[in-house]
Amino acid sequence: MDPSAGARKERPKPREPAARLEKAKQRSAQQELKQRQRAEIYALNRVMTELEQQQFDSFCKQMQGSGE
Repeated sequence: MDPSAGARKERPKPREPAARLEKAKQRSAQQELKQRQRAEIYALNRVMTELEQQQFDSFCKQMQGSGE
């Protein structure tokens, strides 16, 4: 009934912070990936919107030219 015997069983606990650190790193990396993907989606959406507007303007000019 040595009190130090219970302390020996708790030795795996120092590994637990390493596991927590690894999970935190994974969460951080996942969050960065999501932010990057979101930024790329917004950038792509902006480019596509501009292209759509250019094509619409071109279409309107063609329709005005053929209507005269």
